[in-house]
Amino acid sequence: MPATEPPVEIILGNSNPRFSGVTSTMLQVLHHQNKMASVAVMGKHHLPDGVTCLSFLQTAKLCRNLLPSGSTRVFHARRNDEVIQALMLKHLFGAKIRIVFTATSQRDHSWITRFLIRQCDGIITTCSGANQYIAGGADIVIPHGIDTSTYTPAEDKAQHWQTYGHPGKHGIGVFGRVRQQKGIDLLVHAAIPLLKKHNDFTVIICGKTMPKDEAYVQGLQDEIERHGLSERFIFLGEQPFSEIPKLMRAMSIIAGLSRNEGYGLTIPEAMASGTAVLASEAGAWKDVVREGVDGHVVPCDDLAATTEKLAALMAEPEHLATMGKQGRERIENNYTIEAEAAALCDFLKQV
Repeated sequence: MPATEPPVEIILGNSNPRFSGVTSTMLQVLHHQNKMASVAVMGKHHLPDGVTCLSFLQTAKLCRNLLPSGSTRVFHARRNDEVIQALMLKHLFGAKIRIVFTATSQRDHSWITRFLIRQCDGIITTCSGANQYIAGGADIVIPHGIDTSTYTPAEDKAQHWQTYGHPGKHGIGVFGRVRQQKGIDLLVHAAIPLLKKHNDFTVIICGKTMPKDEAYVQGLQDEIERHGLSERFIFLGEQPFSEIPKLMRAMSIIAGLSRNEGYGLTIPEAMASGTAVLASEAGAWKDVVREGVDGHVVPCDDLAATTEKLAALMAEPEHLATMGKQGRERIENNYTIEAEAAALCDFLKQV
């Protein structure tokens, strides 16, 4: 007799047809959650083969009854509209579910978000910064994890850097959309005087520029040209996703100087890649980065502090490898995707 599928215990919301950071996070964790619990996803968007997918009506029908153990299923929402869907299932269709919401925004919540949070049976957040904006605090903080099999250190960073053919011996990378919110101007303004003192460093700016940000980028490029450093600032533009881990492991320093972030995976990905980091206090970075151990953390939008800490990193290139190694160990011990999936499953089952 063939083995029967275990009953679905956890239902994940997947309401957005546009592929976003929330979608990416959900899918990465789902791969590991499926090994720990019986999980289904409500919404077919971007799902890989082999994932149990349910429509709204299929979910309503499934959740009319309790699990064989007598317990309720849990609906995990990551967006406001997914909480609304779960409330409709519960109150209009009689679904026997408990609702858990992951709230990550680091700003004052709208009245609708505050209302939805009060309707939930459990609240998760991802870092201390986001937790400050939840009245009474979340039930648990579960940080996002990194796929440490994808983001890995280079066997020989110097040799890996040379394969790209860029000037110097060391790369200072910044990854993400090229726009003011990401603090690209802070890196450019801090690096211009320092590159004149340190000939072995080149800045790599990797990310897409939207039409509305072209004037911002052009202004930075004009300033770089005025200082005669156009060959030392390389704007790569948008790169295929598969190339990002390779580029990260070639860098000696990766900067994340965002003025605000929801979480910010770039810095922990950089640490997993064995690279020293310079991060602002945005998102989860002040939780993840140990000051002076894995790199440095500076206040948001603080050019003086950014310049000071970048200068310290560039002054001791031989110490960057040690910071990168310590950062990798930090991620392996505390911020893996497997650890995130296990913590989520444990909490959802408790709820």
